[in-house]
Amino acid sequence: MRENNDLKLAVLIDADNIPYSNIQGMLDEIAKLGLPTIKRIYGDWTKPTVSGWKPALLEHAITPIQQYSYTSGKNATDSAMIIDAMDILHSEKVNGFCLVSSDSDFTRLAIRLRESGMLVIGIGEKKTPNPFIVACDKFIYIEIIGSKEIPKKNTKTKTSSTPESKTKIDSIDNKFIQLLTSTIEDLADDDGWAFLAEVGNLIIKKKPDFDPRNYGFFKLTPLIKSLSEDFEVDEREVEGKHIKHIYVRIKK
Repeated sequence: MRENNDLKLAVLIDADNIPYSNIQGMLDEIAKLGLPTIKRIYGDWTKPTVSGWKPALLEHAITPIQQYSYTSGKNATDSAMIIDAMDILHSEKVNGFCLVSSDSDFTRLAIRLRESGMLVIGIGEKKTPNPFIVACDKFIYIEIIGSKEIPKKNTKTKTSSTPESKTKIDSIDNKFIQLLTSTIEDLADDDGWAFLAEVGNLIIKKKPDFDPRNYGFFKLTPLIKSLSEDFEVDEREVEGKHIKHIYVRIKK
């Protein structure tokens, strides 16, 4: 996935389908991927259900867009957000979009933006339907954003977080191991080694919601190291630099 701090991003938030409790964490996450030059949030601000967002709008310079519900049971917010996204797309002022919602109604919008060459990042809860997730270049779950209580290790038999953790951790199952294995095979040299950074990028292309934090790790390297029964890691010094390149291969 393209990640560049110079990328200009339009951040569009669906207030009806996203909790306001971790807005700081969401914006910090977006800042890692680019510069949020446009920040808008959509909702019917006459309703008490979105009142919790109001203090955060001034603090984080997010522009509220008022959208009345014209008909009971219909979500007019979605339409307003989609229309604005297309206007921004044709203005050519941004390089990508961050769609903050757990609503599958934005699936077609994400597809259309990507067809136009835009980077599309999705942020939503784990209940987000899969069609919206896979329509994005990358999808980040709100539940893992800004968490300081992710356990340091996980195993293939683990099904949930430790009791002291508030973040629910996904289990490392055989399906995930197969994803790692096939990705390493796709990138491996003649000796079976693959550059770990490239492995991470390819996994995200295959599985947009992949994030080591989903499995209890802040980075991909410790996640791979925890799977020592299946993979081996080689840390190679870079001549003239105080950095190491990490390579991984399937254990024979």
